[in-house]
Amino acid sequence: MSENRREQLVRAKSDSNRNCVPDSPATIATPNPITLGPSAMPRVLIADDNSQNAELLEAHLDGTGWDTKVAVNGDETLEFVKSWQPDVVLLDIMMPKLSGFEVCKAIRADEANASVGILMVTALDQPSDIEKAINAGTDDFLTKPIHKSELLLRVRALIEARKQTNETDRSLTYFRQATVGV
Repeated sequence: MSENRREQLVRAKSDSNRNCVPDSPATIATPNPITLGPSAMPRVLIADDNSQNAELLEAHLDGTGWDTKVAVNGDETLEFVKSWQPDVVLLDIMMPKLSGFEVCKAIRADEANASVGILMVTALDQPSDIEKAINAGTDDFLTKPIHKSELLLRVRALIEARKQTNETDRSLTYFRQATVGV
């Protein structure tokens, strides 16, 4: 993504009063790309029906070396999870067709996708919403407005955790990675 396009997205965000907030570029440490295989770059699926929010999340991930795709509803998210096999899903809760809660449960119910990292990114912030997300199987929960540095830290932690072969090691790796710099 070009610097000019990134500036347009940031200006559009400010103008439209969206829920995502970019951090100051001077305070953001862009992570080094993480290689999962000989030629595989980490894949991050953005699932958000609001195109402006999805574009801003893409802009936040730009320059990380991670491959990104966008799904605009719950059904499309599940299709991309099966066909594209992302490492991490940034999942909005309030989406058409299937909610983020339903999508999360469906991903976790499929043995082939059990290790996919799921980060709920939503405007919902009530304790009951967080509890419902945890019960659906999310790995973590970010409430909008999203800060770029926190988003990158958590996505990187989920990518690192996915390399572990058992649930306990995944959880410990995620916790260690997600708390660095906090």
